[in-house]
Amino acid sequence: MPTSLKTATNNILNGISIGLIVALVPGAILNAIVKPLVPHAPFLSIILAMTGIAAMLLPATSAVCVGMLAKFTPIQTTCLALAAAVGAGNAHFNQGQIAVTGSGNVLNIGITIAVAYALIIFVGKRLKGYTILLLPTLTLLIGGGIGLVTLGPVIAFTTAIGKLIMQFTGLQPLIMGALMGICFAILVLSPISSVGIATAIGISGIAAGSANLGITAAAFTVAIAGSSVNSLGTTISHFVGTPKIQMANVLKKPKLFIPSMINAAIVGSIGALFNVKGTPVSAGFGLSGLVGPLANLDAHPHTTGSAIIVSLLLFIVLPVALAFLSRYLFTDKLHLQTAEDFHIDYQ
Repeated sequence: MPTSLKTATNNILNGISIGLIVALVPGAILNAIVKPLVPHAPFLSIILAMTGIAAMLLPATSAVCVGMLAKFTPIQTTCLALAAAVGAGNAHFNQGQIAVTGSGNVLNIGITIAVAYALIIFVGKRLKGYTILLLPTLTLLIGGGIGLVTLGPVIAFTTAIGKLIMQFTGLQPLIMGALMGICFAILVLSPISSVGIATAIGISGIAAGSANLGITAAAFTVAIAGSSVNSLGTTISHFVGTPKIQMANVLKKPKLFIPSMINAAIVGSIGALFNVKGTPVSAGFGLSGLVGPLANLDAHPHTTGSAIIVSLLLFIVLPVALAFLSRYLFTDKLHLQTAEDFHIDYQ
């Protein structure tokens, strides 16, 4: 069983990244296709329910992936999942009822898993034949309990970040667009939820559009940077699903943020110039589920034709072109990064 801090950190970050793919990609692929069809075919709503359930299981899927990477036993792995489910923050208690909505706070999921991971390492084989009786309870109460305690401060921390980002909305549009793009590119590659921040501060209009473009630019940048060492499916999952799957890699080497930040600033500012818009609900998704482009089309109902062209250019053509350019510049010429830096290993 690995015990070093570096190994444990890698296991936790990589496990959460894989869990994100497993839980969120089904919704990213299916929701944009199914939602417009539901009014005409109500029976398809079951698919939305299924993808919603998958997203709610993000804490458990991430914990299971962490446990597998750590070579934990089945009991230890599922105990990790119990703690993560409690500390995720997507379960709400009201008058004796429990309602679970959303995928939870990724940052607090990571903190909870880290605490439970340390507890499991500490306990080890000390419980002997009583492991099946005591470890689930200890992990649930201690790991999950600490997760509940840290949830409030973590939410306050993310809210403070959101308020800071909100200050950028009062700047000149091109500057605002660039800064908004950079901020959300950083958020989507970090454990902090870009969707949660966008919803909390209620950004809309051009600010929301630039946020989505920043996320899209980051997604294509990291996807193409690692395309030679990742499978086609993994590469596509960066922008169809979420670029947050690169979280472990960029946190281990923060310099990997730089190309994404530059591309996000460029696309975000150009998006502001072309009046790309969004809503508090759409901001934070980027290209995932086509939420960003569709929000921009909804914001321009009287100029649908030109809005489609702008959306294609700014959500696909320009980010892809910049991603290839940045790979050439930062990988081939400046040697700031290598394709292996973005390798995602599911084995």
